[in-house]
Amino acid sequence: MLALGILSLLTAIAALVFAGVGWQKLQDVRRSGSASVESLPTDVAGLRAEVAALRAETAMNMRHVAVVRFDAFGDAGGHLSWCLAMLDDNGAGVVLTSIHGRTEARSYAKSITDWKSSQPLSPEENEAVQQAKPGRRRSGGNSVENEVAEAEKVD
Repeated sequence: MLALGILSLLTAIAALVFAGVGWQKLQDVRRSGSASVESLPTDVAGLRAEVAALRAETAMNMRHVAVVRFDAFGDAGGHLSWCLAMLDDNGAGVVLTSIHGRTEARSYAKSITDWKSSQPLSPEENEAVQQAKPGRRRSGGNSVENEVAEAEKVD
């Protein structure tokens, strides 16, 4: 019976030692964790600044693109003629047009500034520029900006 009492006492002492070690580890984690939590706002601010810099960098990329296919002549079907508008966020870029006939094909390039051209645009070229504008509905029903906003919500 005495042996059982001594064994119980030793078990209790061991439990207190382990509890003390666990308590110390918990305090160490809390101390180191508070430092990382305090630095969190500066990390978030740094990430926001980096995102803003990336947005400014990509503003001049020709990322607004639209293609309009059409029949230039009544005797040639299949929508072989096309207009391609490639514009940046400021509406600067180019409209490329290729007109296909039975015996020849012609290509044209017109510069665009502020979503307009100094040269007259055909109805198809104008449609391509309008479709390339941000916020325009695409065939899927969503604007490009809405699709990007939905993707950012997932992140």
